[in-house]
Amino acid sequence: MLAALLFIAVCFLAFANGANDNFKGVASLHGSGTCGYGKALAWATATTLAGSVAALFAAQALLAKFSGKGLVPAALVTSPHFVLAVALGAGGTVLLAARLGFPISTTHGLIGALVGAGMTAGGPVNFGQLGSAFVLPLLLSPLLAVGVGATLYVVFRFARLRLGVTKEMCVCAGVEEHVIALPQPGGVFSAQMLPALSVTVDNPASCSQRYAGRVLGVNARALLDGLHFLSAGAVSFARGLNDTPKIAALLLSAAALDMRWGLLAVAGAMALGGVLGARRVAETMSHKLTSMNPGQGFAANLSTALLVTTASLHGLPVSTTHVSVGSLLGMGAVTRQTHWRPVLGVLASWVVTLPCAALLAAGASWLLPHTFSR
Repeated sequence: MLAALLFIAVCFLAFANGANDNFKGVASLHGSGTCGYGKALAWATATTLAGSVAALFAAQALLAKFSGKGLVPAALVTSPHFVLAVALGAGGTVLLAARLGFPISTTHGLIGALVGAGMTAGGPVNFGQLGSAFVLPLLLSPLLAVGVGATLYVVFRFARLRLGVTKEMCVCAGVEEHVIALPQPGGVFSAQMLPALSVTVDNPASCSQRYAGRVLGVNARALLDGLHFLSAGAVSFARGLNDTPKIAALLLSAAALDMRWGLLAVAGAMALGGVLGARRVAETMSHKLTSMNPGQGFAANLSTALLVTTASLHGLPVSTTHVSVGSLLGMGAVTRQTHWRPVLGVLASWVVTLPCAALLAAGASWLLPHTFSR
């Protein structure tokens, strides 16, 4: 009974992770108008699944780290009640954020849940390990992403200009209705709606930017779109590689399931969560944080993919969310297109994530033993 509940709770956490995280890698595709929501989501799902499968072979360090060993006593790590409380606390926090449209870190949620459940269960928490192995990478990664995202955008912009690839804007023409006051007999005026031609030039809200020119004999726009899709797929692949073992570690630590089947179950639940629940976070990541064109989105994606993949291979628990948002902000800071009000809301949700997950996990950790002892 308890093993079945544990499996369901971990799959719930994986579902919540998919709803909150799956679209982050492809947000620039949708936000820059390179493709629509459905196509971007399908690409994110496929490449995230590929990253999850790769985690079977390339992410053993994260499996060990997120089992909780070293952070809380070993006796707690193997307790089904403890692992169940962690999964419920982190999953509830991440799913709530997804429903509200806030792109938060599942990594933060897991760390908060481990600490909250550990303290409630009476085991001492190794705060030294917490700071050096978990918190430090999480704090440094978004700052590093801002710098890398800004640098890559500047480098690519310089290369574009050197290659003679220029931007061109479409001209948007249409008909607008204008209200005109017409005089009537007796000094009375009447309002009448009359059509008028409207032409808009160089307005990002109305026109889409295109790239004119050729690079190595290939159309610049087609080449950029191809690279943009590849970079978005690389981010989603890196996210699957980084997040799947963190969640599957909960099953493995309690010996609830074989490693391979645990990773595959988590991968499937993550994919389902992304398909069913990604819409609100997708809107935040694609349109609310910063405006972008395809070239700018490509630069942000490439920096995210490089940082997250490197962290996964070295067992560093960085947040794909923090890195992705940091890369977008780095690019937006250079182009001066960052929308600071929603950005501040996202930053506030990051601050709340850890204590919220800790409180939910602490409550579950206190309640579960009493429930199953009856």
